[in-house]
Amino acid sequence: MMTTPEQDRWSRVKGRLRTSVGEDVYTSWFARMDLEGVQEESVRLSVPTRFLKSWIQAHYAERVLSCWQAEMPEVHRIDLTVRSAVRPIVQKEAPAPVETRRAPAPELRSTATAPVSANHDALGGSPLDPRLTFASFVVGRSNTLAHAAARQVAEGRRGDPVMFNPLYIHAGVGLGKTHLLQAVTWAGNSGNERKVLYLTAEKFMYGFVAALKTQTALAFKEALRGIDVLVIDDLQFLQGKSTQAEFCHTLNALIDAGRQVVIAADRPPSDLESLDDRVRSRLAGGLVVEMGSLGEELRHGILKSRVAAARAHHATFEVPEEVLTYLARAITHNGRDLEGAINRLLAHSKLNSRPVTLEMAEHEVRDLIRPQEPKRIKIEDIQRVVARQYNVSRSDLLSSRRTANVVRPRQVAMYLAKTLTLRSLPEIGRRFGGRDHTTVLHAVRKIEALVSKDTALSEEVESLKRQLQE
Repeated sequence: MMTTPEQDRWSRVKGRLRTSVGEDVYTSWFARMDLEGVQEESVRLSVPTRFLKSWIQAHYAERVLSCWQAEMPEVHRIDLTVRSAVRPIVQKEAPAPVETRRAPAPELRSTATAPVSANHDALGGSPLDPRLTFASFVVGRSNTLAHAAARQVAEGRRGDPVMFNPLYIHAGVGLGKTHLLQAVTWAGNSGNERKVLYLTAEKFMYGFVAALKTQTALAFKEALRGIDVLVIDDLQFLQGKSTQAEFCHTLNALIDAGRQVVIAADRPPSDLESLDDRVRSRLAGGLVVEMGSLGEELRHGILKSRVAAARAHHATFEVPEEVLTYLARAITHNGRDLEGAINRLLAHSKLNSRPVTLEMAEHEVRDLIRPQEPKRIKIEDIQRVVARQYNVSRSDLLSSRRTANVVRPRQVAMYLAKTLTLRSLPEIGRRFGGRDHTTVLHAVRKIEALVSKDTALSEEVESLKRQLQE
């Protein structure tokens, strides 16, 4: 049995904790924490679920320990266990990997200084790459705005007004979206003032489904809504009606509470066909920033940055300027190809004990030199070009008007949208005034049939395609 002095001390510690984290956080995470005992430099506390244990260990380690040390300076360790609802023995209830792990993370120690990476079993958080920081991000014309917005978010402090929410960054593969999002997470957590959680859409889905199976969905929701900055990567992979509904509720709750949300995807919100209209609308209501393709100057800067990083471990590694210039001009696809090129040159140079030459580079990276991708055409571009060609307005194309001078341009625009984009028939219909997919299918078949017989229309369509692809 605990003595009265221990109970009094525990009451004072809880009071300090309540003052430190606030009433809402205290009620969510610490109201069901009990004192099991005090022994020399160690305090044993317990909570009813593994979920609570994991969350407190990952996010409030220093806070709990400092509150105890204010009452008992000699305390240097806190053991957090999961208590059984049947008997007081808790060792078998706690997951073995957590209790036997050699690293200091499972215990609440005063020496823990590394930023929280959200890699805990409560949310199945996504691990962070220590290389992906603002210091290693190369800024150029195509990513200046996205970088500035991300820095603004990362440097914010708790209680500051949120300038834009959510921050939505979209770009193609390998252009730096994940780098920026992880940089925000590292920078935000390094100050230990705000809690920044980084999750891929896949991990978000996994965490929600796992919480449903273990009947901890309420705690999962509270966990998400109790953080300061939620960072979601690869949103285009978010699937499932219930998961999307929960994401929508979480998004609304965080934004309404003045918490920051940062999201990345490979397309703008309007093109995320699988997401609910309400989610797309909320996403579009923040700051939407596109990261464009990498220009030659930026590619050259990325290559120099990667060479400098490699030299930190291989001091004799040198890449001549003419090789960097060649690589920057030849490899245009994305940043990962640039990094792969430097890795190949490093491996070839070290394993064969040969200096890097232009001839070596041409041979080693030949498969990374890809043909230029065709221009990505948007439905808005098609509507604008078609409206100009036929002397109608874009609103006419989206309207319900059925006059001949509007119907034919509308059908041509739908046909081009189907043949020049990857959008589905339902998505095209939605983007043309909310029409049914059968209407789009009829328009596509109608123009296909006319093009094969009407030379003038065929030439018009080809002319429109050329305008859009220039």
